[in-house]
Amino acid sequence: MILRTASDKDCKSILAIYEQYIATPITFETELPSHAVFAERMRAVQAVYPWLVSEEDGIITGYAYAHCPWERAAYQWNAELSVYLDKNHTGKGLGTRLYKAMLGLLKMQNVRTALACVTVPNKASESLHASLGFAQAAFFASSGYKNGAWHDVAWFSLPLVEGAGAPEPLVPFHKLPSAIVENILESQAH
Repeated sequence: MILRTASDKDCKSILAIYEQYIATPITFETELPSHAVFAERMRAVQAVYPWLVSEEDGIITGYAYAHCPWERAAYQWNAELSVYLDKNHTGKGLGTRLYKAMLGLLKMQNVRTALACVTVPNKASESLHASLGFAQAAFFASSGYKNGAWHDVAWFSLPLVEGAGAPEPLVPFHKLPSAIVENILESQAH
C-alpha cells in the first residue's frame, strides 16, 4: 500500500469511491457530481491543500483531502478534513493512515486547527476522530434532510499548533519541500 498525492488521472477512481456514499447520509450531497465538476473541485483544493490517495496494486482504495471550511481570511489557519474509503477497504486502519498523513502535512503548512464535520451517529468516523485526539466542538440537531430523514451533525476539532501568538503564514501545499511530503506519506504507508 502506498500513500501519494492525487493527480488528475485519479479523478475517475476517486469519484467511483465517492459514489458509494451518495445514497447515504455520510455526505449531504444528493447527486453524484459530474467528472468535470469533481475534477475542478480537486484542482481548487490542490491549489492550497493536500489531496491524498491510498493505492494498493495500482487500485485506489481511499482518499482524503482538506480545505478551508469558511471563506473569510481570518479562518485560513483552519482546515476541514474529509476521508472516504472504498467499502471493500474499510476497517483496516486505512482511514487512520490517511488522516495521520494529512495532519502531518497540514501542520507543515502552518494550519493551526483541523476540523471535521460528521453526520452522527457514525461510529466508525466518531471512533477515528477520537483515536486521533479530536474533541467534539459543536453539535447541530436535524441539520440535514436526506433520504426521508433528518440527520444530526457534529463538528470535531484538533489543535495542531499551541499558543495564542500570531500565526505563521499559511504555506500552500505545493510549496512544501517534496522530501518532507514524501517522508510524511511514507511514514504512514506501512
